[in-house]
This record gives sequence, C-alpha cells and structure tokens, in this order.
Amino acid sequence: MKKGIRILYFVTVIISALVGLWHFFVPWMFQWYDYLPMQYENLIVGIDYTNYCFSLLLLGLSVMLILLGKRALDMNREVIYFYFFLTVVWMFRACLASFIEPWPLQPIPAAAIGQLVASDALAIMMVVVSVCFIKELRRK
Repeated sequence: MKKGIRILYFVTVIISALVGLWHFFVPWMFQWYDYLPMQYENLIVGIDYTNYCFSLLLLGLSVMLILLGKRALDMNREVIYFYFFLTVVWMFRACLASFIEPWPLQPIPAAAIGQLVASDALAIMMVVVSVCFIKELRRK
C-alpha cells in the first residue's frame, strides 16, 4: 500500500478518535444546559446518554482502528470492514451537515462552519482511503 494512503489512514482515525474524546466535553464547552429548562431532567439525561454513548463508540472504534492499523494496511478484510463502517458514519455526518439538517449558525457561527468543513474534509479523506482499500481488495 502506498505511503500516502498509510499516512492518510492514520490521520483519519486519529482525528476521529480526537473528535470522540472531545465530544465528552462538548456539553460543558458550549453550555448545552443553559439552553434547556432544568425541569426537563429526563431530556437532559437522554441527551447526556446519547452524547456519552456516541463519544465512547466513536473513540473506541477509532482507537481500535489505530491499534489494528497494521492489519488494515496489510489488507485484513475484517479490520477494513470496521474502517468502512467508520467511513459511512463520517459520510452520514457530512451529509447531515451539508444537505439534510445543517447546524444552525446561532449562537456560535464559527462552530457551525467549522463542524461543516471538518466533517466534510474528514469524510472525503476517509472515502479516499476506503476506495484505495476496495481497489486493493479487488486485486487480491
């Protein structure tokens, strides 16, 4: 496998892991609870559970792909399938941000634009790696 694809593979899964880790702290960073009436405790707990489970799954899958990177780059199908799944997750996120339900520009426009650009860029990079994997798998 080409060195550029090897580097891109690790860049994408490391960024994905960092987003998963970062997402644990998003509620406090962006003061989510200031926008919710505190009497809706069930809503707050539901949002927390969703965020924590998403964060753990994204971080865990990404770290697993970092640890199994050599196997993926040696064309181990099972590991590549996990990378494909992570690619689909990021493509879905990019489609949400770009076409389906863009993040509102208020109250922090820079955060909305940053998320749009970053999720689209990461999805594109992951698609490039996935296409290279598919081509290599077809050759074998």
